[in-house]
Amino acid sequence: DVQLQASGGGLVKAGGSTRLSCVVSGLSLDTYEIGWFRQAPGKEREWVSTIGSTDDTYYADSVKGRFTISRDIEKNTVYLHMNSLKSEDTAVYYCAGANPWTVVLRHETYEYDYWGRGTLVTVSS
Repeated sequence: DVQLQASGGGLVKAGGSTRLSCVVSGLSLDTYEIGWFRQAPGKEREWVSTIGSTDDTYYADSVKGRFTISRDIEKNTVYLHMNSLKSEDTAVYYCAGANPWTVVLRHETYEYDYWGRGTLVTVSS
């Protein structure tokens, strides 16, 4: 049974930092790509970042240079380090797993087979 559990959200001041965690069970980070998506109120879910099975990383332009994705293989956990937060980063953040043999674009939700429940990040101005 595959499960992804995101945590670490909360209230952060603009310009501040926080770190999200995604604990993965039922699949290995060596064989699956893990992505972060977010969904702001009234908006569609959008891709934020992905870390590949070979530790390659990818970022949306809106977060490049501010967010860093990383992983701990032993803990089977993926992290999203979020710096220089802006009010527009306020959203529910989700982690998801994608098969590296089938993923092509990485920024489309349909490429991800497994999804966890989200964690809310609120950035106050």
